[in-house]
Amino acid sequence: MPARCRLFTAALLTGLLIGPMSATASQSPTPTRAQLLAKSRSAEWRTPSPDNLLVMQLPSGRVLIELAPDFAPLHAANIRTLVRQHYFDGLAIVRVQDNFVTQWGDPASDDHGDKSKLRSLGKAHDTVPPEYTWAIDPKLEWTALPDGDVYAPEVGFSEGFPAARDPAIGQEWLTHCYGMVGVGRDNGPETGNGSELYVVIGQAPRRLDRNLAIAGRVLEGMPLLAGLPRGEGEMGFYTKPSQRTPIESVRLASELPAAQRPAIQVLRTDSPTFAALLDAQRHRHDAFYKVSSGKVGLCSVDVPVRRQVPPPATR
Repeated sequence: MPARCRLFTAALLTGLLIGPMSATASQSPTPTRAQLLAKSRSAEWRTPSPDNLLVMQLPSGRVLIELAPDFAPLHAANIRTLVRQHYFDGLAIVRVQDNFVTQWGDPASDDHGDKSKLRSLGKAHDTVPPEYTWAIDPKLEWTALPDGDVYAPEVGFSEGFPAARDPAIGQEWLTHCYGMVGVGRDNGPETGNGSELYVVIGQAPRRLDRNLAIAGRVLEGMPLLAGLPRGEGEMGFYTKPSQRTPIESVRLASELPAAQRPAIQVLRTDSPTFAALLDAQRHRHDAFYKVSSGKVGLCSVDVPVRRQVPPPATR
């Protein structure tokens, strides 16, 4: 082995064997995510309403989406109407743009689609007023992040969703973080009716905030949406029907028999455990991380989701 390589190897071994010992002598390692969640109390977890939980079945598996009716009530209601009519059954994922979004809906609505074959919206509204922002509601839970943000004066979490606020104008809005589900539209602000939906699969495109309605968040199944082949057409649209991923069905959890409803829970973002997770991420220190950032970015926070824990058996 050349002397230079032996020197590098020796230095690496010294850093691995001695560095962590000296670093941890004065500072204990930050608790891990798993350790903090293991100590959480059952009251710190919430169960999404089955009326707000979409169950989308793809050939590769199941995707669970929680709607956000407190932030986009008209869009959430229209999406529920579409789902109850089985509107999405047999439609497809039509667009996957790298580092941006995955989009699904009626292939006939594409710019090159046959508009004469558009599926009827049935009882759903063709247009919905834009719900890009809303007045700050003091009754809604708000967990602020004091670390600063490029796109908004204030950011934080409300009912499990990443959100932003501007107290000067009294407005707040949901943000385009990874896993957030938005409503596609044409140029007209009212053209987004929920029949075309997209999910953020890349770096957070926060420039879209306040320009499109956000209707919910994926709780389970992101790998099924983010790992699809990228479209080769403009903006990531698929150029051949064979490239699209078919949607087998979309149902509200409340439509399913009780035994088939997803047993899933979300950590409350106003809970002590969530606060501890934020602090651990902000000040992370362990054998690998020698320098903590001291800050948390809104879209770098992953709100924990778990399968529902059954109550302890009683004798």
